[in-house]
Amino acid sequence: MSESMLIAVSMVLSLSILAGAALVMWQGWLALKLRELDTARGSPEHFGGSREGAARIEIADLKERIRKLEAIASGVDL
Repeated sequence: MSESMLIAVSMVLSLSILAGAALVMWQGWLALKLRELDTARGSPEHFGGSREGAARIEIADLKERIRKLEAIASGVDL
């Protein structure tokens, strides 16, 4: 095998190793971002609840906030 052939084979091999490592890092980064999104959303499955229960709690929280804002707008002390 000539010297130039050896260099070419080693370059292709190192390029494929680097591409494989980059692919593994990319998949890890995507998995991390997916976990961050699930945590930020507060996914009910993560806490063992249902989506309907979480939606009801959120609606009740929004109604309470609206009541407080209406009280502030009308000048009522809470």
